Amino acid sequence: MIRTDRFKKNIWSGLVLLLVIVMGGCDEVTSEEQMLLQKIKQVRQEYAPDKRTSLFDVHVYSDSKKYILTGETDNAKALDELRETLSNSNFEYTEKIKLLPAEDLEGNSQAVINISVANLRSNPKHSAELATQATLGTPVKVLKKEGGWYYIQTPDKYLSWVDDGGLKLMDENTFDEWQAADKIIFTETYGHSYSDENQDQVVSDLVAGNVLEVINETDALFQVVYPDGRKAFVAKNVAEPFGDWIKKLDPSHENLVATSKELMGVPYLWGGTSTKGMDCSGFTKTIYFLNGMVIPRDASQQVRTGKAIDSVQNFDDLEKGDLLFFGKKATDSTAEKVVHVGMWIGNDEFIHASDMVRISSMNSQAENFDEYNRNRYLRTKRILEERDPDLINLATIPLFKD
Repeated sequence: MIRTDRFKKNIWSGLVLLLVIVMGGCDEVTSEEQMLLQKIKQVRQEYAPDKRTSLFDVHVYSDSKKYILTGETDNAKALDELRETLSNSNFEYTEKIKLLPAEDLEGNSQAVINISVANLRSNPKHSAELATQATLGTPVKVLKKEGGWYYIQTPDKYLSWVDDGGLKLMDENTFDEWQAADKIIFTETYGHSYSDENQDQVVSDLVAGNVLEVINETDALFQVVYPDGRKAFVAKNVAEPFGDWIKKLDPSHENLVATSKELMGVPYLWGGTSTKGMDCSGFTKTIYFLNGMVIPRDASQQVRTGKAIDSVQNFDDLEKGDLLFFGKKATDSTAEKVVHVGMWIGNDEFIHASDMVRISSMNSQAENFDEYNRNRYLRTKRILEERDPDLINLATIPLFKD
């Protein structure tokens, strides 16, 4: 498990050494090394417990004289904590950990999604897993660049890669100007922007939730500008001023249900969070976003938010808009595993993305009874009107400056 190269240096990665420690089966790992790795592990657990939303990738190398720490993190507090902890110890080490955003971004550490739906990948290549999506007008943090790809963090803190065609880089001043500009939000499930007032030539497709800067308007049209400078026209009957949309938002039980039903039949897409295709948690995320709330990306993250309502299939306690979670129950040797989520719409029914967005019933007598999901039901959480640091209410915690 320990590699020795031709320069007689033993090289460990933090993960491999931690596995060695857990297994307790390698004499080469000294008590001093175990203590060093334990300190790194403690910092990681405190500041970066979920690698989907926080980065603390630290590795340890050693030669005969000292330890060498390399890697990267986006958390300055975590790095300061590690440095202080190691400084107070007896370890002799050289630290080469990079703090992101990377210096070669030259200050362009902000960006805005520039296309209707950007596909965000788990690795910097098009063949990598679709991790999630971000829609036009979403502000993101940029952490580093690799080739034609950027490592970014979305408002729900999700970390992923996007190709350079999916976003427009901005420095802090440009980003502040963009944030402060007047905007519209596209409110239909799907549509287009056009290059002229006659709407003859398409500039781009649009999906629900797309946000664009508005620079002019006529009686029937908004004139908009994309983050990359493209200009277009959007019909007023499919969009509205973002500020007006926010002010009239009413994320009520009935409105959540109404929004969810507008998405009936949208195809299932692993990693999807838009009306072009969505997975189960992408669906619930989209429902809430279109009602003015940003919630965590994955079902296993969504289940950690809100208020606990039920875990024993007492569905009479549920309210419309509650989120139902499904998966494998915990055992003596395994932890609970959440793998699916849907939203309660009343009358023993829930709506979810499974093959496509569809409605299922918990009533065994119903025609659309979903025995499979009832058997793997875990619990229900209430998000609506709940206070939680992982829930962003756009009416009170805006993504855009007024």
